[in-house]
Amino acid sequence: MPMDMMTFMSQLNDTLVSENGPNLAYLLRPTSPHGKDLVKEFKNPVRPMFRPFEGAMQSPWDEIAIQYALTCGHIAKRRHGEAFKEHSQLVSLFLRFFTENRGWTLPALFSILRDLRDLAFDADHHAKYNGQKSECMEDAARTIAKAFGNCVTDRTSPPDQSRKWGIYYVVGLVLKCYFRVKRISLSKNILRALDANTDIPALSLYPRSHQVTYRYYLGMLSFLNEDYAKSEQELTLAFYNCHINAQNNQQRILTYLIPLRILKGHLPSTELLQRFPILNELYTPFTAAIRVGDVAGYDRALDQLERQLVDLNVWLTLEKARELCVRGLFRRVWVATEKSTRIPVSMFRSSLTVSGIEASQDEAECLVANMIYKGLMRGYISHEKQMVVLAQTNAFPRLADRQQPFSII
Repeated sequence: MPMDMMTFMSQLNDTLVSENGPNLAYLLRPTSPHGKDLVKEFKNPVRPMFRPFEGAMQSPWDEIAIQYALTCGHIAKRRHGEAFKEHSQLVSLFLRFFTENRGWTLPALFSILRDLRDLAFDADHHAKYNGQKSECMEDAARTIAKAFGNCVTDRTSPPDQSRKWGIYYVVGLVLKCYFRVKRISLSKNILRALDANTDIPALSLYPRSHQVTYRYYLGMLSFLNEDYAKSEQELTLAFYNCHINAQNNQQRILTYLIPLRILKGHLPSTELLQRFPILNELYTPFTAAIRVGDVAGYDRALDQLERQLVDLNVWLTLEKARELCVRGLFRRVWVATEKSTRIPVSMFRSSLTVSGIEASQDEAECLVANMIYKGLMRGYISHEKQMVVLAQTNAFPRLADRQQPFSII
């Protein structure tokens, strides 16, 4: 049965009285069936049409109901910018109510903030397509950050009904917005606020989906700041806690976790890469080159995939991992000499030439010295005799056994 405006407001009121958070979220979702019913009731909704409904509910819910109908009308007409503005006003009105209530309102908060982000994306995309400037996503980030503050400052609700249980979900939305508009530096403000509030429940007590999103973005921030140890830790936790059916989310995490693991000497298995065809196409050329010491092949992969790798911000990480490919080549030289402890520098130079890399004697010696300095080989170079003297045992330590694999990168 179609729902008119008065019925909608009546259901809103019943939901508020019963403190039914999930139902409130459903009623405020523009994609719900009753949203289409309101669009049919008000063919081209404008604010003066809703004056009869002002005061029909306790403030601010009469205004929230009106904003909802206006938002649905603009969405139906594909007026993305106007829909975002009306929904932003709805969120602001809701936050006035939210700060005076407990955690039962969190499902509705999550829903309207998620819709705000989606409407901001649509508005910016539409404006860009038409050659116009739009900053809706930045505005959405500011609004969502206010909601974060309203969650953090709950000092009166009982612990199990606190608005603080929405903190990490809201933080995840804010970080998504910052990454979308490439204002990643603003993330520091949110993280500082989290650190400053010591009475926030432990992250492990929050829903697993909240934990995964937060850890993913924390890992991403560490990755971009080249704090690879921290990044690997957070992304690993995010991956192992990610829902088994969330294929896209697992792929996002592995896009950055795989290069970090490669740097540590842990190459992804064929089985893992085959589960993610895009990652298989992206990373198999590098792992295959490392396994056989094909330095030229590694360099070709870096050149051919440069645009994709740069867009993903992983080109520099994989360029650093090139040293593992050189180490693999030099180890093959060592095996070919029946694991001799004395190998002329010229043999390492010849191996580079065979691999398709032109290098002088001095350049080859420099590469070997670099391998020794970084712990990828054990031994020393006799410059006078142009001889590499390798350790009798463990001349090429296992990459995975290094105590601090990221400290020398």
